[in-house]
Amino acid sequence: MADVQAKPFLLLSIRAEERAAVNEQASFVRFLGVTAEELHRIELGAEPLPAIDLDDWAGIILGGGAFNASDPEESKSEAQLQAERDLARLLDIVIARDFPFLGACYGIGTVGRHQGAIVDRSWPEPVGPVSVELTDEGMADPLFAGLPRAFAAYGGHKEAISRLPDHAVALATSVAAPVQAFRVGQNVYATQFHPELDLDGILTRIAVYAHHGYFDPSEQEALGAAAAAVTVTHPMTILRNFAARCRSAGAIQS
Repeated sequence: MADVQAKPFLLLSIRAEERAAVNEQASFVRFLGVTAEELHRIELGAEPLPAIDLDDWAGIILGGGAFNASDPEESKSEAQLQAERDLARLLDIVIARDFPFLGACYGIGTVGRHQGAIVDRSWPEPVGPVSVELTDEGMADPLFAGLPRAFAAYGGHKEAISRLPDHAVALATSVAAPVQAFRVGQNVYATQFHPELDLDGILTRIAVYAHHGYFDPSEQEALGAAAAAVTVTHPMTILRNFAARCRSAGAIQS
C-alpha cells in the first residue's frame, strides 16, 4: 500500500461555471491545508467518471453546484443523470468500505438519497450566512473537534434532508434546515452548509449563480451585504480535521 502521506485528495465537481469551479477548488485547497497538486478535480457530467481506485486517494470530496437530487427526473439534463449514475456507483464502494468522504450541499442530498433519506424542497435556505448547532453526537465527533456548539456558516440551497434513515447519525441542525450534517459509518460525512466558503467564496457564488433561481437577481447586492455582516471562521476547521483524519492510517480502511 502506498504511503498515506503521499496520497492526494479527489474533488468531484458538478460546477459547469468555470469561475465558481476554480474558486471552489482553491477554497478546498486552502482550508484542507494541502497544495494545489494534492487536490485533483474531476468534473462530473462532462464525461463518464473513470474507475476510481480508493487506494489511490487520501479522501474524496463532493462539492455543490446547480444540480439537485430532488429535481424531477424529466427535468434533469443528461449531464446531471450521468453524474448521478456515477456517484451512485462510487458511493456503493465508498459506503461498503467506509472510506473517508465528505459531501457539501449537493453532497448531502446525494449521500442522503443514496442512504434512503427523504430529500425534498421543504427546507430551502437563502444564499448567505446560516446558524448551525451541533447535536450531542456532533460535539463528540472528531470531524467537529475544536468547534463551538453553535457557529455561523455560509450556505444556500433549494433542497434539504427532511428525514434521515435510522442508521445515519445526525451531527448538526438549524431552525431553517433540520439536518445540517450527518455521518454514515465512521468516515462518510455530509454537510448542508459549505465548510469551504469564506466571504470571498460566498460573494463569488452569489455573483455566479445570480440567475440560477436561488434568489431574485435584484437581491444580489443585499445578499452580499448580509454575508459581509457575519464573521464565518469555524466551518473551515471541519476541512482541516477531515484532512488530518484522512492522512492518519487509522482513518483509511484497506
